[in-house]
Amino acid sequence: MMDKAETIRRIEALRAEIDHHNRRYYQLDDPEVSDAAYDRLMRELAELEASVPSLDLTGSPTQRVGAAPLEKFGTVTHLTPMLSLANAFSHEEMLEFDGRIRRLLDTEGPIGYVVELKMDGVAVNLLYEDGLLVKGATRGDGEHGEDITQNIRTIRSIPLKFKANPGIAVPARIEIRGEIYMKTEPFRRFNRRRLEAGEPPFANPRNAAAGSLRQLDPQITARRPLDFFCYGIGHVEGASFASHWEILQTLKDWGFPVNERAGRAADIRECIAFYDKTEAGREELPYEIDGVVVKVDALALQDALGAVSRSPRWAIACKYQPTQEQTVVRKIDVQVGRTGVLTPVAIMEPVHLGGVVVSRATLHNEDEIKKKDVREGDTVVIQRAGDVIPEVVKVIVEKRPDGAKPFQMPDTCPVCGSKVVRLEGEVGTRCLEFDCPAQIKLRLAHFASRGGLDIEGMGEAMANILVDSGTVKDPSDLYKIPRERLLTFERMGEKSTDNLLSAIDRSRKPPLDRFLYALGIRHVGEHMARVLAARFEGVEALMTATEEDLIAVQDVGPEVAAAIVSYFANPSNRRMIEKLTAAGVEPQATAGSRAAASGPLSGKTFVFTGTLGRMTRSAAKTLALSLGGQVSETVKKGVDYVVAGADPGSKLAKAGKLGIPVIDEEQFIKLTEEG
Repeated sequence: MMDKAETIRRIEALRAEIDHHNRRYYQLDDPEVSDAAYDRLMRELAELEASVPSLDLTGSPTQRVGAAPLEKFGTVTHLTPMLSLANAFSHEEMLEFDGRIRRLLDTEGPIGYVVELKMDGVAVNLLYEDGLLVKGATRGDGEHGEDITQNIRTIRSIPLKFKANPGIAVPARIEIRGEIYMKTEPFRRFNRRRLEAGEPPFANPRNAAAGSLRQLDPQITARRPLDFFCYGIGHVEGASFASHWEILQTLKDWGFPVNERAGRAADIRECIAFYDKTEAGREELPYEIDGVVVKVDALALQDALGAVSRSPRWAIACKYQPTQEQTVVRKIDVQVGRTGVLTPVAIMEPVHLGGVVVSRATLHNEDEIKKKDVREGDTVVIQRAGDVIPEVVKVIVEKRPDGAKPFQMPDTCPVCGSKVVRLEGEVGTRCLEFDCPAQIKLRLAHFASRGGLDIEGMGEAMANILVDSGTVKDPSDLYKIPRERLLTFERMGEKSTDNLLSAIDRSRKPPLDRFLYALGIRHVGEHMARVLAARFEGVEALMTATEEDLIAVQDVGPEVAAAIVSYFANPSNRRMIEKLTAAGVEPQATAGSRAAASGPLSGKTFVFTGTLGRMTRSAAKTLALSLGGQVSETVKKGVDYVVAGADPGSKLAKAGKLGIPVIDEEQFIKLTEEG
């Protein structure tokens, strides 16, 4: 029998051996031992660790599984936002992307890029401190994601700690971004096991990966064949890089799996060649991809290019043309959306399309269905646009059955029976009845959604129950639902009822931007809601704004301004807001709103460029907004100061041309203190 010192030495040896085998299996696809031998090592390690209760288990391979189920997912704020990518679907659009980059950088020479496979998985953000994994989160809305740390720990291709590597310093803090996915063969085996157990199969590997990550019990996630590739970093402290390629190579040195098919390209032509070669061999890959990603390699150029809205200017997702299949249209239904728009939908014979079983496809609107002349009984070619949304491409007229009649958009709403209209300048036919049950249900679900007031338990199913039962007619009714009423609904017990009522009560003081998004104003998504909340003190101020007032706000165009004014001009909408106020719903002013108008940066617009020393650029922007200032991503007329850190890029030169004062971080901080 081993003494304590011998036991600890054996534990350390086992941990090192298991980490080695994990790397061989998950990162190199070249295992050295059988699954049975690996399991024996894991069992021995677990038994020895249990025999030393005082032992620090941080970073041990045994900590990947066995955690107690989580009651719910918490929220994680990303230190640097996880932006989405703009798309290209052809060589021409890739060339346009390159031309746009060179125009913005004011250069005619070639730009160096990194090209990577676009994995069809789930994006995650992993936070490491001093080389140890401390937090794992989903992308979420780009700024906030779900805390899935316990589930992340069960994925063996994700290091719990950095691999020791002499000469490469471990950063004090770093966000590592990547994609969690399932390989094709393990996915098929996993689905076969589900079918044998009488469980429904997942439609595709991405859905399976997403569902596996959102399990409340990490032990369930641990049994799923999940894998991981990292593709970049977010916030970092204690390390610096010159290029994206250097980041990828350093991540490999730290023990992270990086897709071996990533490569450097001297110019956009080499990117196009990589795109074509990858598409030709796409079916031979052991996992699913839907394109390639092209990124500007030099980080100084990335910083100079910046971002627009929610997408970086320096990267683009180059998607492959979607897969097409033939099927038969059984019938054409008309659905009513949240804003009253009627959308014809083709209900089709189910068909496999790009790994997904498709049985429905949007026909968009009256003009589109007439243009394609889609009829019930038609054989049609369908595709998944961008490998995501099924749509009808064309009708095979030669296969049309006798007697197939042209489709006619109904004159009345298929849900409430009200007369429908097509407003001038719009392609959509609308039901204008505010109390249409279909619209009420969708408005209610949108109001309570994660991007809105985030009322847990108030999804579409519950919205349908509440509206169909006559319990709720608009969102304000949520705040006066009797507990006894909820208890009468199927599957609503004491606990679920109390949980829903508590979630509703917690939503009474939402941030102003989330409240504006929850209202469901046309063209006001999450980004636009934040823009409006930063410039208006409250809903009342926005309700009285004119189109001219709104157009003066950065990022608000004429169409958005008209939609906002039209929304608040509707008496039904104003009554609903009054009822919400009476129910105790009090939106809270956001940082940077006119509530901060007396702040020292009031009326000043800033551009931040380069690497700051005392804070991140993201933190500096938040500080500026909280003190009444505005932030712009581009150097242009109307900008008051450019705040420049190290390696500021081309924004500095542009500021000089326009005569805009350039200040450093210390001068900016002095402005925040003195005004």
